[in-house]
Amino acid sequence: MTDDTRIGPPNFGSEREMLRAFLEYQRATLAMKCAGLTDEELRQQSSPPSTLSLLGLVRHLAEVERAWFRRVFEDHDAPMVWSEKIDFQAAYDASGSTREEAFGAWEAEVANSRRIEQAAESLDLAGYQPRWEEEVSLRMVLVHVLLEYGRHNGHADFLREGIDGTVGA
Repeated sequence: MTDDTRIGPPNFGSEREMLRAFLEYQRATLAMKCAGLTDEELRQQSSPPSTLSLLGLVRHLAEVERAWFRRVFEDHDAPMVWSEKIDFQAAYDASGSTREEAFGAWEAEVANSRRIEQAAESLDLAGYQPRWEEEVSLRMVLVHVLLEYGRHNGHADFLREGIDGTVGA
C-alpha cells in the first residue's frame, strides 16, 4: 500500500472540528485502501454471491454522500447516482465500472458535502430526509455518514487483504 498520508484527527477541538476531522480521516482511509490497484483489482468481489468490491464501496459511499447531504439539505428530489429509485445495493455492482467513473462521482459528492457542511452556520441546521419524511440535523447527518464510512472501511480492510495481502491502517 502507498505511504499513509492521512492527517489524523486532533485530540482537542470543538464538536464541529472533531466531526469534520474524523469524517475526513475516514474518507482518506477509503481512498488509501484503493490506492495502487488496477480497475480489475478494484472490481474483485469478496465472495459469491456478494458483489461487494472496493469499487462498489466507493460507488456506495458516493450514494451515501448524495443521500445525506445533497438530498437532505439542497434537493430532496436529486436522483441517486446509479439507480433510478433509492437503491443503495445498485451501487455495489461495479462490474462495469472504472476507477475514473467511481472516484469521479465520489469525489464530486464529497466536494458537495464539504461545501454544504462548511456553509452551514450551525450543526443544528435542519434538513429534510425524504426517505424518512422527517427533519434531521446536520449533526445527525455528520455522525451517520461517519458511521457509514467506519463500517465500510472495515469491509475495505478485508477486501484489500484478499486482493494483495496488504493489511493495516
